[in-house]
Order: sequence, then C-alpha cells, then structure tokens
Amino acid sequence: MSSTPDPHDFLDLDAGLAEEDRAIRDAVRAYARDQLSGNVAEWYESGSLPARELAKGFGELGLLGMHLEGYGCAGTSAIAYGIACRELEAVDSGLRSFVSVQGSLAMFAIHRWGSEAHRAEWLPRMAAGDALGCFGLTEPDAGSDPGSMRTRAVRDGSDWVLTGTKMWITNGTVADVAVVWAQTDEGVRGFVVPTSTPGFTANEVKHKLSLRASLTAELVLDGVRLPESAAFPEVRGLRGPLSCLNEARYGILFGVVGAARACYQAALEYTLAREQFGKPLASFQLTQRKLADLLVEVNRAGLVALQIGRLKDAGTLAHSQVSFGKMANVRSALDVARTARSMLGANGISLEYPVMRHMANLETVLTYEGTEEMHALSLGQAVTGIAAFR
Repeated sequence: MSSTPDPHDFLDLDAGLAEEDRAIRDAVRAYARDQLSGNVAEWYESGSLPARELAKGFGELGLLGMHLEGYGCAGTSAIAYGIACRELEAVDSGLRSFVSVQGSLAMFAIHRWGSEAHRAEWLPRMAAGDALGCFGLTEPDAGSDPGSMRTRAVRDGSDWVLTGTKMWITNGTVADVAVVWAQTDEGVRGFVVPTSTPGFTANEVKHKLSLRASLTAELVLDGVRLPESAAFPEVRGLRGPLSCLNEARYGILFGVVGAARACYQAALEYTLAREQFGKPLASFQLTQRKLADLLVEVNRAGLVALQIGRLKDAGTLAHSQVSFGKMANVRSALDVARTARSMLGANGISLEYPVMRHMANLETVLTYEGTEEMHALSLGQAVTGIAAFR
C-alpha cells in the first residue's frame, strides 16, 4: 500500500494530467499566490477590480481565450483551460469570471460566429489583454428565457440600429467591445459593438452582496447605429448565444472545484490550529466527520470536472453533460463553503479568511449561466426525452 494520501489532492487527481496541463496549473497557481491572493479581500471589500492591470497579466500568462486556436490564442486543451479556471476561482470567483467572460463568451463568440474581419480586428488584442470584451445577452426581464429578449436591431438602409437594455454584464464598464444579441426580423442575431459607438452606455451595478471583486454593468443601447458588417454573418436564433454559454458553464464547473478546495483547506488548517477544551478542534469526532464530508465533495467534484474535460477534448461532450457538471459541482461547492463557514465559528464571517467570501460568491455562480432549476430541466429532458421548460 502507498503512503497516506495528500489531504489537498486526496484522490491524486492531478497525477493524470498531461505535462503541459500541470505546467499551466503551476504557472496559474503561482501567479494567483503572488499577484492575486494578497489583494482579493481588499478588492472584494471595496467592490473594485484593477481590470486593465489584470488583463495584461492574464494576457502575458496566455489565459485569455487560451482554449481557442489562432489569432494569438494559446490553443490549449480543454482540461488545461479548466485547470486554469480552477486555480483562479480558488482565489475568487470574480477572477475566474473575468477570464471566463473575456475568453469563453466574448472571444469565443467572435472566434466561432464572427467574420474573418471581426477575428482579425479583435482577437489578437483581446488575447494579449490590450482590449476587453463583454457579452450582452441577459436583460432585466429576460434571464432564463433569453428568447423573450426585448433588445431589437432593425435595418436602416445599409445599417443596423440597436435599441434595448442588457443587465448583469460582467466587465461591461471597462469593455472595448461588446457582443450584443438582439431580436431581428430574421431571428436573434449577434453584433460586434465597439463600446465607443454613439448611443452605447454602460452603467455600473452597485450594492452587490456577492461577486464584489468583479465589475458588473447595465448596458443601454439607445439607437446604436452599426454597419452591416457588425453582424455575425451566419448564425441565427438562440443557437449562437447558447453555444457561448455552454463554453462559460464549462469553465464554471471546473472553477468551483477551486472555490470548494479553498474552503476545505481553510477549514482543515483552522481546525488543526484552533484549540478548545484543551485540544485542537480537529480532534473532535464531529469536526472530523465534517472534514470527511468536505473532502469527499471536493474530490467528487474534481472527478466530475476531469471527466467532462476529457469528453470535451474528445469532441463528444453534450450540452446536458455540461449542465450535469454545472449543477452538481456548484451545489457541492456551496455545501462545502457553508459547512466550512460554520467550522470557523465567528472567524468564518471575517475577510481575514476566504470562506464567507467564497460562500457569497457561489450564490451568484449558482444563478448565472443557467440557474440550478434550468439545468435540472436540461437533465430531465436528456433522460426522458420530454422538454418541460414551458
């Protein structure tokens, strides 16, 4: 029999990673430790983020659009991208969201659905962190039902004119380009909108109690006039935006493993060091049971993420399997965070420890890119063949 397993990777999940994937893990983990961990509590408390500075750092690491091919993108495996998301979210969900929105929403949309001119103009700068993007789909009255969006694009001669409002848009206040989805007479279409275009406004969303180390905006499009070339040339309907959301959900199901791991590790370290009744908290049976539960959830979520990553790299991943991962892993991460918070007692609510910050963030992660209820319906349809969305 081998020696006692590593309490921080109990099932030795990372042993199966390719050498390149481990190198990416180590590079992102080191960057997170040296550049992010010491600052994230302050960013969270102040509700701010040095977006431009972070973009340059992430660009130099090759994280922005890292799983895309060409145009300055690194072209890594899906698992490597997932591992990078895991290491970023171990620090804070807002940091993973920053990279996810840039690469899996804005850049992926342009890479997959844009024209060659769109790709050449935007992707190299976005990969380098010299230009930031956002993704405008959700609206004040259209969240889980994007087909009910009210933003509309109408033709005016050879131009398009966009009018409407998008809500809860990460990076919206700092973006140089917005991918905006709108109703047209031809169905839902996507548009590449430089944020300097007259009529485009991004208003900061304030008073958030979760995902505070992230910049969130309301986008207002008031007669934004664009040339015909601004529209994605081929895709019609919700297939376009939903394909982008699937990419972002993939990053989430890996990312939350990092958040859960961070909470488990904080609880383990705290209960080993904290003494009550003359001995460490970790020596009590109830505490050890809780630690065992956290250990199982973290490693089980890690296994789910790696299997889904293998399917994605093999080109056989179904969208319902992404729903499985997003639903299962976010639920596990929230359970871990809530239990870990209680294990730290009063210190569990302090920003001196990461647990409650992760717990609050995960409430947002539970909701965005598809609520738990919507993913449950996706799984129900997958196993019964019956759609119950309406």
